[in-house]
Amino acid sequence: MPLTTGQAFDRFMDIISPTDAQRQEITNKRKLTERYLAGAFPISSTLPLERVILIGSAARGTNVRPIQDIDVMAEFVNKDNIFEQYRRDSGAFLQQISRALDAKTSLVTIGARGQALRLFYQSGPVDIAPVFASSTGGYGLPGGGAWITIDPEAQANWLVERKSQVGAYLPHLVKLARRWNDVHGHNFRSYHLEVVVCHVFGRVGTNWRKEVKFFFDHAPSFIPVSDPAGHSGRLDSYLTVDGLRAVESELSEAAQVAGRAVAAEGRGDHAEAKRLWRIEFGDEFPLG
Repeated sequence: MPLTTGQAFDRFMDIISPTDAQRQEITNKRKLTERYLAGAFPISSTLPLERVILIGSAARGTNVRPIQDIDVMAEFVNKDNIFEQYRRDSGAFLQQISRALDAKTSLVTIGARGQALRLFYQSGPVDIAPVFASSTGGYGLPGGGAWITIDPEAQANWLVERKSQVGAYLPHLVKLARRWNDVHGHNFRSYHLEVVVCHVFGRVGTNWRKEVKFFFDHAPSFIPVSDPAGHSGRLDSYLTVDGLRAVESELSEAAQVAGRAVAAEGRGDHAEAKRLWRIEFGDEFPLG
């Protein structure tokens, strides 16, 4: 028997969400990365490792398949005030970590932006954000020679708070928005899009089709949002005038298609509704 539109959305959520095996693989890679780092920077070293935690969409439960990479934060102890050695040259800090890791594994390389290290595992890379805790809150991360402040834990806590206010299905809508963005040019940066979704909704119900349409209708008003952790400023600052126009155009077209899909489902034409939703979510969206 053909799927209803609601059932198709349920199946699609399973298709785009990480499997149990993939979630376990993420956990395993974080542990292995921590093992490499702990071996390179033991407590007896001049730059001891404090901890390694999962960050990013995998930590927040908003990542989608295919899983391209995962992010971890490696916090180092400011032993004997060693941060002062790197205060004016965060690149030297990054190079020090890279050299020490190279002695333990040949999997490491420094990212192009000079902010992270990357370990290339067979199942996909792990990006390492090496940081010192900041006395003013958050963490100092190398940023092309200088230091930038981040706080992925505060970002994750903000999502948890928004979920408690808005509803348990908020992360599901983030996933749907991320897949739509992947299919339609990837004009949004992922975390910016996640924060936009969280701002759009005051309450989330169980009818994902209507909620997705609501997102497409109202997202343009929430494009200018700031980092909820208070460190990175405006999250939309990367958008050029042309980039903003592209985002607004994609959202406008998506709102029109979603409106027709919701109307088709309302009159009982699930085949047409599913066909229209596939335009927005790609060929993995079930038609059966």
